[in-house]
Amino acid sequence: MQPHEIKPDTGLCTILGHNAQTGYMRKYFNKIMKHNSINATAIALNITDEHFDFTMTNVGESKVDKMMIEREFQTKAVSYCDSLDEVSQREGRVDFIEVQEGKVKGFCLDDEAKALFDQPEFLDDQILFVAKMMLIANRWYDAKIDVDDIPLLIGM
Repeated sequence: MQPHEIKPDTGLCTILGHNAQTGYMRKYFNKIMKHNSINATAIALNITDEHFDFTMTNVGESKVDKMMIEREFQTKAVSYCDSLDEVSQREGRVDFIEVQEGKVKGFCLDDEAKALFDQPEFLDDQILFVAKMMLIANRWYDAKIDVDDIPLLIGM
């Protein structure tokens, strides 16, 4: 989605990372939105390590309520969460956060993504990554989850 295509009814979420604008999270999330004809997009917030603390310390009071965290910040983001799901606690990292009433909640989708497949041990990281993006898109915007679409999305 191009900036001029964003309208008042467009669903928005954020991606935080060094290269969030050109990273895989934004690429696949937006492909999933387009593939499902959902009027939503991920807005990239490119930051450096020195700005991470300020950003995360203030996210609870910001207008951001849904944020995906790029790999480079997933471990550091844990300490900024008011609560973590069981998988985030076990893995020591978060894939995304949600802000509710000023509280930052962290989530990791490793188990949910693997549960979509009969034999996840034979899958590569890219397939599991796109499955996570499908899970987030479903959670936030009711996008369908169809693992048979993953090769199509990767090839697009």
